[in-house]
Amino acid sequence: MTSQPASPARVVFMGTPEFAVPTLRLLLEAPRFRVVGVVTQPDRPAGRGQQVQMSPVKRVALTAGVPVIQPLKPHEPAALEQLRAWEPDFLVVVAYGQILRPAVLAIPRIAPINVHASLLPRWRGAAPIQAAIRAGDQYTGVTTMIMDEGLDTGPILLQDSIPIDPRETGQSLHDKLAPLGALLLVHSLEWLLNGSIAPHPQPDNPALISYAPPLKKEDGIIDWQASAVVIDRHVRAFDPWPGTFTTWNGRRLKILAGVPATANPGLTPGQVAETRGTALAELAPLVIGTGEGVFLPTRLQLEGRQPLDAAAFLRGAPDFPGSILG
Repeated sequence: MTSQPASPARVVFMGTPEFAVPTLRLLLEAPRFRVVGVVTQPDRPAGRGQQVQMSPVKRVALTAGVPVIQPLKPHEPAALEQLRAWEPDFLVVVAYGQILRPAVLAIPRIAPINVHASLLPRWRGAAPIQAAIRAGDQYTGVTTMIMDEGLDTGPILLQDSIPIDPRETGQSLHDKLAPLGALLLVHSLEWLLNGSIAPHPQPDNPALISYAPPLKKEDGIIDWQASAVVIDRHVRAFDPWPGTFTTWNGRRLKILAGVPATANPGLTPGQVAETRGTALAELAPLVIGTGEGVFLPTRLQLEGRQPLDAAAFLRGAPDFPGSILG
């Protein structure tokens, strides 16, 4: 007699943004797992027109024919009833957007598993990708862990790290970590099923623990008193959201990209000048003074206008040099 293959492990997937999509797609393709249900945030207005849009995770789930629920809170009675009815072996959580209560965490037969975009306990919280770039970290990565009631405090299953490129942006790092997290999650589930992996507690050394709170639009305000290096990290980390900005002539001016330099042309923080006739002209046509060094914006967007490279922006705003920003 031949042995019958084990039934695929039942998975309920909880996630919302694009970061969660590679993990959901990989689970849908993995023969050892069956995604029996998806939980995602309710449809919300987004974009310039503020039209109601479904989450990226919902779009993938509906295309795959997987049932979807969108409770305001996953511990609502109706949501709990549906979660239990799905009888999951695993609850997989990837950037869902809410801290889960014990009643939800207790539902899966084997474990609730989270994919987090940092090397825990470094950068617990909602915005680890941006925090790693802003802090100047040389490495980051992804962690899979067993979920508990705390904020990213559960025992670790697997971790994988990658270097942070010197010109890394929030978007480019997101695009590297999302598929890495998907692979790590599938390995974690397979090895849990095989009994070949055991969770281990996170270090409790306060010196190793850091937090990355949720981002707000006002976090994008540029402090020109900071060094050019710090401002550069800020601009790159917050690309594409929430973006970084300053003010010019009473209007919001987005700084979409740029480069720092150690030159000292005698500018005060926030003061704008042209680089024509200087060594900095090879980098960009504009330079802004900072608390240490200078920042050369290469792409800007004035409120109500289209994004422009620095040369085009200067042609349309000849009075920009000599201004004090912020």
